[in-house]
Amino acid sequence: MLRILGRATSSNVQKVVWLCEEVGLAYEREDIGGPFGGNDQPDYLALNPNGRVPTLIDGDFVIWESNACVQYLASGHAAGSWYPDDLQARARAVQWMDWSLGTLAPTHVPAFQGLIRTPPEKRDPDAIARSRDAWSKLMAMLDAHLADRAYIAGETITMGDMPPAVIAFRWFNLDFEREDYPNARRWFDAIAGRPAFARHVVDIGLA
Repeated sequence: MLRILGRATSSNVQKVVWLCEEVGLAYEREDIGGPFGGNDQPDYLALNPNGRVPTLIDGDFVIWESNACVQYLASGHAAGSWYPDDLQARARAVQWMDWSLGTLAPTHVPAFQGLIRTPPEKRDPDAIARSRDAWSKLMAMLDAHLADRAYIAGETITMGDMPPAVIAFRWFNLDFEREDYPNARRWFDAIAGRPAFARHVVDIGLA
């Protein structure tokens, strides 16, 4: 059985367990990281020297980095659907996965951490505002991309939707003013209605 090492509140872990649920893969998840700790221990670092979550264990095979985990599982268990057969659709999915991890995720962190994981008396309002404004510009990019397609890579959902969707959940639910991005909202609402996403992202909430 697959093992997923990482806490349920991690957006990066959420992508992996969401995909497992979508394709019917049995797995066990162990709380690692954040308040649970353990990701700085020698036994964990032997599996994942980066010391972050998730780490995916499939028999004797170990892989880390959330997008790599998603691509590994999707290519092996959902080729032709979550992992597109079409080369260009697959490239588009990977492009937006990389954008989400390398650009969108870091940009949103100060706002999310400041509003959710920092006591009010220790918050930096200016840092939160700067993060929100930069995040909004990226959501505008996403909104423009979705103007003429239902999902990231075309008319059907793929692995490319997973990384931006878990962060979009935070955008649409944090307690701050936000611009109206109707294409992104329509896309997000369609994803939020999926039972696996609801279970592993929406129901967990902002934590």
